[in-house]
Amino acid sequence: MKTRLTILLIILIASLPLSSLHAQLNAQPLRFDFYGDSIQLELSNMSAIPFETEPSPETIQAFYRSIQQTEYHPLIQKLLYFKEKLQLDDWLYFQLIRSTAERISPKAINYNRYTLYKWFLLAQSGYDASLSCGNNKLLLYIQTNENIYDIPYHTIDGKQYVCLNYHDYKNIDFAKDSFAVVSLPASVATHSFSYKVTQMPNFRAANYAQKDLRFVYADKEYHFNIMLNPQVKNIFANYPVVDYESFFNIPMSKETYGSLIPQLKNTLQGMSLKDGVDYLMRFTRYAFAFEKDLDNFGKEKRLSPEQTLLYDHSDCEDRAALFFYLTKEIYNLPMITLIYPTHVTIAVKFDKPFGKTIDYKGSKYSVCEPTPQKKDLNIGMLPPSLKNVPFEVAYEYNPVRK
Repeated sequence: MKTRLTILLIILIASLPLSSLHAQLNAQPLRFDFYGDSIQLELSNMSAIPFETEPSPETIQAFYRSIQQTEYHPLIQKLLYFKEKLQLDDWLYFQLIRSTAERISPKAINYNRYTLYKWFLLAQSGYDASLSCGNNKLLLYIQTNENIYDIPYHTIDGKQYVCLNYHDYKNIDFAKDSFAVVSLPASVATHSFSYKVTQMPNFRAANYAQKDLRFVYADKEYHFNIMLNPQVKNIFANYPVVDYESFFNIPMSKETYGSLIPQLKNTLQGMSLKDGVDYLMRFTRYAFAFEKDLDNFGKEKRLSPEQTLLYDHSDCEDRAALFFYLTKEIYNLPMITLIYPTHVTIAVKFDKPFGKTIDYKGSKYSVCEPTPQKKDLNIGMLPPSLKNVPFEVAYEYNPVRK
């Protein structure tokens, strides 16, 4: 019996392609937690390509020629398998690639090699990724058709490429530092990179912590114990400034949503629609301390609704996002985002408008100010300082009625 099994094993091994056999013999297991999901990958000899020199077109091209000779396909296939299984949007998939590259070549030990692996994994996953180098810096770019506002970009053949790792360099003076785009064989890009996040990871319940939010409405103090996961901050640590539609619609994670939205719905039972929206407006206005992004983060940063709950301080854009999200989830009313030179606010379309209205595309919207002001503003009231200030409608939300 043992002899037969041995013969069968020999036949099975002999039937495998040499490249496949070589990959399996050299595979190294790689396991890590990715925001609540267990990732299991196998690394072949593709993880052993050295890069100890200064990045230049010649050294990067040499790295590319070397890694092309390795058995990298199984790793790419497995990454794409997890992308589909976990339904990862492009931004979350990039976080998975970052985590994988970190384990192949730790960022703190060899930053350039780490960046090259990120680029290679992105390119082989079907994204149009490119590299630029100069002054001992290596910049990774990705092609996207979306509006991104606070990171460098360049155009190649009419396509926009934005920088994915600009934040790793404290200051780059593009007027002084000259960067050359590295010429590499074109990969078959299947789609443009999108910064839209439509689904959050399946975080483990044990990673959540409770936060108590309090505010006073109609002389009564309300308490909300909500569950928040600090890992959300990590996911969006380097997320750029995107357009209002994208960041207003970033969903909450399952545990956070389940700990807040049902509580709010229960509190709002029996209230009129106007009073319910007024409650949400004042909850967003008074349950959090105000602070400008420059003081809070040292730069412009737009927080998703869940991030606004996580941080103790937020500005007008963050509160507009949270108020929009709560109103959409609970009442699903038409809304517009009003952009003033120094302020952002929301106007809601009611069946019967209230107070100061904004006429837009033949409809009247009532201003609902979710940011604290010197005066306590009701629905339909603008801050006095904005009454004669021009504005733009940056985003219009029209709910799909079923």
